[in-house]
Amino acid sequence: MMKKEVKGIIALSGVLAVLGGGLAVMKLTDKSGSESSDSKDITAVETTTAPEGSGIILVSDGNSDSEGLVVKVHVKNSEDEFNVIMTDRPTDQIAAKYNIEGCEDIDIDTGVVSTLVNNVNGIASAGLIAENCSDLSKYGLDNPEISGEMTYESGKTVKYHLGIKNPANTGTSYFMVEGSNDVYVVENSRFANYYKTVKDFISKTMLASPADEDMPIVESLVLEREDIDYRIVLEPSETSTDSNAGGTSATHEMIEPISSYLNVEKSSEITHGMFGLVASEVYAYRCTGDDLKNAGLDKPFCRTEMKCDDENDYVLLLSKMQSDEDKGQFCYAMFEGGKVIYTLTAEKAPWVTVMPVDIASRIMVGNTVWNITDLSVSLSTGESGVFKLAPIDPTKETNNTAEDFKAELNGKEIQYERFRRFYKYLVSANAEDLVIGEVTPEGEPLVVLEYTDGYVGRDYKFEFYEYSPMTVLVAVNGECRFFGSRAYVDNLIENVRRLETNEEFLTTWK
Repeated sequence: MMKKEVKGIIALSGVLAVLGGGLAVMKLTDKSGSESSDSKDITAVETTTAPEGSGIILVSDGNSDSEGLVVKVHVKNSEDEFNVIMTDRPTDQIAAKYNIEGCEDIDIDTGVVSTLVNNVNGIASAGLIAENCSDLSKYGLDNPEISGEMTYESGKTVKYHLGIKNPANTGTSYFMVEGSNDVYVVENSRFANYYKTVKDFISKTMLASPADEDMPIVESLVLEREDIDYRIVLEPSETSTDSNAGGTSATHEMIEPISSYLNVEKSSEITHGMFGLVASEVYAYRCTGDDLKNAGLDKPFCRTEMKCDDENDYVLLLSKMQSDEDKGQFCYAMFEGGKVIYTLTAEKAPWVTVMPVDIASRIMVGNTVWNITDLSVSLSTGESGVFKLAPIDPTKETNNTAEDFKAELNGKEIQYERFRRFYKYLVSANAEDLVIGEVTPEGEPLVVLEYTDGYVGRDYKFEFYEYSPMTVLVAVNGECRFFGSRAYVDNLIENVRRLETNEEFLTTWK
């Protein structure tokens, strides 16, 4: 048995090593720094001593050649308790893979889960603190916050506990293996993921974003919500990739509740926002009926269906927006048929609050001037004008200049530039607002505008009705679609009256 005095010196050296985070150095000198007259053999002698009990492998199956193959780890902390199981055996090239038992069909970060095995299997002590300790409470090991049990392929099990942090070195914590009351210190960073719950290992990416070259075409997006009595339906625009077709550069256009171009900046988060959608939290997994009810997803407030050309169909279910002092505005979300309920911030869940006016472009007449082949405009007072437009040489690729086109007004040839200036006024106005649910007014419209876009092969008819002293209602192809400014229409009427004169057209209306 080690002599008491020698053992004390070694223990002191161990404590100094832990305090210093490395090796302890002892130098024996007198108080003045001069050599001791009685210690000529040890004067100025330096002795380097490793902490007592360091380097001991604390968790293994006892095989001297390796730490052993782990098949299961039981993890328990103050908030959760679960099993980590091996799902793929190791090969010469690939390490073993692990997952959380019962979550094999959920998107788990298996790389992080594997640290629960790899960081502790074969862990070595940084020092021995107490042999056969009789008071584990002062090390936080009487009722430890963290416990684990590692099961090896050999059948051996090792149960271990992590106590409080070592106040002398916060990079280490107290540790013991069940069956022995010896208390060691180990690197506490190895146990960082032992404090997590199963929810923390579940990926918060609800739907991965494909690479640009693999991005599918969204063939339709249909949004239904409790607070509106219509659907919002968006479909690909036939002209979105063609700069010569006019309109906007948005990939989609609104089909319901009205037909409209879309604002490209505001609509993209609606049409493509599901791709790469990342939640702030996991609310529940392997959801029960109570989970759905508590999250408001048994009867979802919002249902958004996205159909893609790769034959995938995604249905995102969303609760009503809620407020929390810490979380701010948020809602609960899950994919129909999914097993996980997530929490989304308001910025990540635009489908819950978006209205048609938020994403619609207010462009009324948006066709490119060079595409117009026929245009007529008539007033309720009887005046009218009929244009016929065509390229001078249909076989020649034009440069889209007035010199490349010929024009007629009411059967008489005019300069194409005269038509272009009139059309410039037509496209100068944006709508004041969208119209949903309005009925076409009775009576004759103030102005009727009809034209053909030969490039996209569509006919358009705009009818401007008096709605109020300051406002007109605009119907497009028989559908009430916009509210516009009466001042714009008043100047349009004046410009129609100037068509067959040499007067300059009015260009502003505000």
